[in-house]
Amino acid sequence: MPYEIKKVFASLPQVERGVSKIIGGDPKGNNFLYTNGKCVVIRNIDDHTRFVNCVRFSPDGNRFATASADGQIFVYDGKAGEKLCALGGGKAHDGGIYAISWSPDSSQLLSASGDKTAKIWDVGANSIVNTFNMGSNVLDQQLGCLWQKDHLLTISLSGYINYLDKNNPNKPLRVIKGHSKSIQCLTVHKNGGKSYIYSGSNDGHINYWDSETGENDGFSGKGHTNQVSRMAVDEMDQLVTCSMDDTVRYTNLSKRDYSGQDAVKMDVQPKCLAVGPGGYTVVLCIGQIVLMKDKKKCFAIDDLGYEPEAVAIHPGGGTAAVGGADGNVHLYSIQGTSLKNDDKSLEAKGPVTDLAYSHDGAFLAVCDANKVVTVFSVTDGYAEHNVFYGHHAKIVCIAWSPDNEHFASGGMDMMVYVWTVSDPETRVKIPDAHRLHHVSGLAWLDEHTLVTTSHDASVKEWSISYN
Repeated sequence: MPYEIKKVFASLPQVERGVSKIIGGDPKGNNFLYTNGKCVVIRNIDDHTRFVNCVRFSPDGNRFATASADGQIFVYDGKAGEKLCALGGGKAHDGGIYAISWSPDSSQLLSASGDKTAKIWDVGANSIVNTFNMGSNVLDQQLGCLWQKDHLLTISLSGYINYLDKNNPNKPLRVIKGHSKSIQCLTVHKNGGKSYIYSGSNDGHINYWDSETGENDGFSGKGHTNQVSRMAVDEMDQLVTCSMDDTVRYTNLSKRDYSGQDAVKMDVQPKCLAVGPGGYTVVLCIGQIVLMKDKKKCFAIDDLGYEPEAVAIHPGGGTAAVGGADGNVHLYSIQGTSLKNDDKSLEAKGPVTDLAYSHDGAFLAVCDANKVVTVFSVTDGYAEHNVFYGHHAKIVCIAWSPDNEHFASGGMDMMVYVWTVSDPETRVKIPDAHRLHHVSGLAWLDEHTLVTTSHDASVKEWSISYN
C-alpha cells in the first residue's frame, strides 16, 4: 500500500446545553423504559417532578436508578420496582442531572450534573463519597458519565472528556480536548524540536496538537468569536488567523495566549490570508484585498472586478498570487507598503478554490471548482507546466510537500491525492480520507507525513510512500 493511516485525533462528542448524552426516560417524566433481553418494558413512576434524563440498572440487576432534570436521583428495587431511596435525601445536585453510571460491583453510582459537578454515591449508605468540581464556566456543565472498570469519565458541555481522580476531586487525571465542530483550516509548525498541528473550527476555537503523542489543548484567553477561515505561521513564529468575526489575529506560539492588542479589525469580512517574508500579510476580504505589514493595515484594493477566493505569497517575497471566482489567478507586486497589479493573469480550468507556491518558489499549483489542478512554472514566466485530473468533485485545498516534487489535494469527494509534479499519472490516491465530510485542510509535517482535516472535526496523519 502506498499509504496507511498513522494516527487519528478523533473529534469530540457534539453536545448541547441541557441535553443528556444518554436518554432513558419519558420526556414527561412519568415513564422509564429498559430491556430485559427479550423485550422492552415500560414502567410508570410519579416520583420525579421534571423529565427523566437517564435510567440505569446496576450490573447485578438488583437495583436501578433514575436521574432527572429536577436534580434528584431515585433508587428502586430491580425486581419489584419499589422505590428504595432518594440519594442525598432530597436533591442530589443543585442542577439537572444528565447522566448516571453504576460501579462494576453495583455498590456505588456516578452522577453528572448541570451544576458543573460530578459525584460518587455510596448507594447502600445513601451518602456522598466524592464531589468533583469541574469548574465555574457554563461550558463546565457535565452532560455524560461512564464508570468503566477503574476509569471514571465525564463529558463537559465544551465536549471535553474528563478522567476523574478519586484522590484529587478538584483536578482530573486527564482531559481529552479537541474540536466538537467542523474544522475549517489547519497548518503545522515546529516549536522547541517538536512538530505541532494547529486547527481552527467554525465556532472560533483553535486547537494545537503534538503530532507525535496527540496531546492537545487550546489557547488561553478570549480569541475568535466566529468561524476561523484560514491560518498560517509567519517568520516571527506567530499564528496568523482570519475569522468571520471580521478580525485578523496574531498569536505568539511560544505563549499560546490571545492578546487583545494583536487583533486587527477589518472593514470587510476576511476569508483567506497568506504570510510572507518581511512581516507581510495579504488578506482577502469580500471584494477587497488588504496588505498588512507588522500587524498593521497599510494598503487596500477595492473594485477588483472579480471576487478573490485564495491567496499565496511567493517564498522569496515580492509577489502575491490571488485566485478568483472568475477562473483566473491575478498577480500583484508587493512594493513597500503598497500592492501593484502586474496586469498579468493565469487561466485556471474553473473558479479558483485554493493555490500554493512550492517551498522553493519554482511552481504555483492552482486547484479549482472544476476538479482540476493546474501547475504553473514560475521560472518559465508562469507557463503552464502540467494539468492533473482525478477528483470527482470540487477541489478545496492544496499543499506542497517539503521535497517540492509532490503536492496533495483534497476535495468535496472526500478523497486526497498526492501528485508527482513531473508526471500527472504518478499519484497516490486516498479514497474516503474522511468518510463523513469533505476534506477541508492539508499540511505536511515532513516529506512522508501528510496531515488532513475535515468538517467531521477530526485531524488525521498519513504516512505516504512512493514506489
